[in-house]
Amino acid sequence: MRISLASVMVDDQDKALSFYTDVLGFVKKHDIPMGGARWISVVSPDVPDGTELVLEPSGHPAVKPFKEALVADGIPFTSFSVDDVKAEHERLRGLGVRFTQEPTEMGAVTTAVFDDTCGNLIQMHQEG
Repeated sequence: MRISLASVMVDDQDKALSFYTDVLGFVKKHDIPMGGARWISVVSPDVPDGTELVLEPSGHPAVKPFKEALVADGIPFTSFSVDDVKAEHERLRGLGVRFTQEPTEMGAVTTAVFDDTCGNLIQMHQEG
């Protein structure tokens, strides 16, 4: 068994696609019309056939209170692995990304948390 898809609930699919590709550097894999919304997924440019991140519309009534509760408590929805948290933090900050947690060493990992502009906090982490 392998993980092929993971989702992040986004308030605006166009805004999310722009942020996740133009700012974070992911590559669009799919953008398929599905009625009022679209099936949009992005992948790491380093692993184009790897796990896809689906930019899922936040239309279900349970999503808004769930996301608001996570953000209010400072809890990231998911985490992305990076080679150098501090360098990526500087790159993203230079692009205007707002961080809720600066790079922080936590034993064997270093983490930072940012706002994805679509209603989520996202963590990035570096092991070692």
